[in-house]
Amino acid sequence: MQTPYYIVYETRLRANLDLITSIARRAGVEFIMAFKANALWRTFPIFRQYGIHSTASSINEMLLANEELHCLAHTYCPAYTEATIDRFIAGSSHITFNSVEQYLRFRGRIEAHNATGDHRVSCGLRINPMCSVIETDIYNPCSPGSRFGITAERLPELPDGIEGLHFHALCESTSFDLEQVLNAVERQFGHLLPAVKWINMGGGHLVTRAGYDTEHLIGLLTDFRSRHPNLRVILEPGSAFCWQTGDLEATVVDVVENSGIRTAIVDVSFACHMPDCLEMPYKPRISQALPEVDPSRPTYRIGGNSCLSGDYVGDWSFAEPLRAGDRLTFEDMNHYTTVKTNMFNGIDHPAIVLERADGTRQILREFSYEDYKSRMS
Repeated sequence: MQTPYYIVYETRLRANLDLITSIARRAGVEFIMAFKANALWRTFPIFRQYGIHSTASSINEMLLANEELHCLAHTYCPAYTEATIDRFIAGSSHITFNSVEQYLRFRGRIEAHNATGDHRVSCGLRINPMCSVIETDIYNPCSPGSRFGITAERLPELPDGIEGLHFHALCESTSFDLEQVLNAVERQFGHLLPAVKWINMGGGHLVTRAGYDTEHLIGLLTDFRSRHPNLRVILEPGSAFCWQTGDLEATVVDVVENSGIRTAIVDVSFACHMPDCLEMPYKPRISQALPEVDPSRPTYRIGGNSCLSGDYVGDWSFAEPLRAGDRLTFEDMNHYTTVKTNMFNGIDHPAIVLERADGTRQILREFSYEDYKSRMS
């Protein structure tokens, strides 16, 4: 198949879903999927087979949950508006507010819906335990001055009608990081826990990463539930569902050299198709590259095919020199990738392919000039 294209592997998705549902069953908790990491809805029939529900942080995410996962969403938005709140109420089972003021502003609308609507909405507040276990500031919701959640000194008691608490303090983190955060939550907000029905521990639980201590997580959650038997416990990771489930296939189109640095230009773009590589930043694994940079071997930057000067990541070493026409596989490009792509510079968008469990491949979507044009209209 002609590059570029994303490819998602059904067998890998199912392996992650098997692990996640096993942990949920053993720990007596619920895992739901965060669309911010994966909104590839044509794969959702697979998720529905496992009974997976979802979170939402926008009207569009909520509608995707309603239409394609066939569920009401657990909704959190930093700020609801008069123009959006009624639509959120209509498509959500839970709504978490970022401030007491937002909750009080819209409480009456939810109470009115619960009195007459076809489903009940449970309200929660996002709390901020100010426990930072994330080193990258752009992904740290507990950094000083964060706009996310209510700190303990500003929440001595719960307003009437609040049934749950939500916190999110992790990013691709371990169960031991969660343990630190849970200790902070119980220390600062423990007096509120007997008064609520549920607690949402947010995302960032990378339970499907190799080496993650799932037994420690199960024990941690089981112990927490034994201390708080009144609480329904919810976790909402994004990356964990799609970790190592897909790649981005690309082709080298030219090799250039400047000041002794060789750059292999590929038919994809880090800025357009792998934006987290520049935002985080991080260096993805390339299947054809050597495990470590070895200056004695052919070594290259990899440059994207856009006009952005910083559209490159490097360095990689290879067993043989790269030439135009060589294929490169950027690994683990499903989570937080397809949801963040853009059409800067009008760069061709990669197709999206699903490899079924039987080895057959299905093109889920191809993109054209019309997609770019309509996006700009």
